[in-house]
Amino acid sequence: MSHRTAFFVSDGTGITAETFAKAILAQFEIEPRRVRLPFVDDADKAHQALRQINHAAEVDGRRPLVFTTVVNPEVLQVLHGHCKGMLIDMFGTFIAPLELELGIKSNHRVGRFSDVAKSREYHDRMEAINFTLDHDDGQTDRDLAQSDVILVGVSRSGKTPTSLYLALQFGLKASNYPLIPEDFARRQLPPQLLAHKKKLFGLTIEPQRLSEIRHERRPNSRYASLENCRYEVAEAEAMMRRTGIRSLSTTSKSIEEIATLIRQELDL
Repeated sequence: MSHRTAFFVSDGTGITAETFAKAILAQFEIEPRRVRLPFVDDADKAHQALRQINHAAEVDGRRPLVFTTVVNPEVLQVLHGHCKGMLIDMFGTFIAPLELELGIKSNHRVGRFSDVAKSREYHDRMEAINFTLDHDDGQTDRDLAQSDVILVGVSRSGKTPTSLYLALQFGLKASNYPLIPEDFARRQLPPQLLAHKKKLFGLTIEPQRLSEIRHERRPNSRYASLENCRYEVAEAEAMMRRTGIRSLSTTSKSIEEIATLIRQELDL
């Protein structure tokens, strides 16, 4: 199933088409080449997109998979009429049945990100991202009480990417603090965190995997050694248990899974 191309065609950004398509393609043991074609919002751009799609069909020797969320009828007419790929019209598949069920016509509205940018939700999300960047890796404890969640764990256990994902996707103000040798020597969390125990959530990881990740950053260092990783993980997990904060292992989980579990556990 190699040499197959998947196109994500939209008269907007194409994010919806690509996200939906990835979820569907994940059910199959294939790794197609992925091409996003955004802002295909008139017939001329539709013909340009078709040239890419049809060329891929010739080069690959297989029909490309073409996922589209186009709502412009003129563009759809061009795609349906001349596409040499397998065309999967995701909006068309779901909108028509919904129109029948709801008894109303859809507005066939292309995503309006300029409208979104003016909304309170968008503003709050940008604020959360800025807050999260400022409070990454224990840079500051200023305004820590404003955090929706405070992640703790050893270095390279997934705190930063999880924090940024929570901010970007859900508008949550996420701080994160690394647990370091000084904390293990004291056998307690950094004092500035103890006042916010209800917001704390621990991330842990298998020592072997942690060592592999750290070796990519600092090869052949004590920081990355398996012995040190075992020590840090054991101390961190013991500290979390003593403090009574909830935690999970990031070893075999995606950022999306980690964020979802954190939101469920803390009822965010």
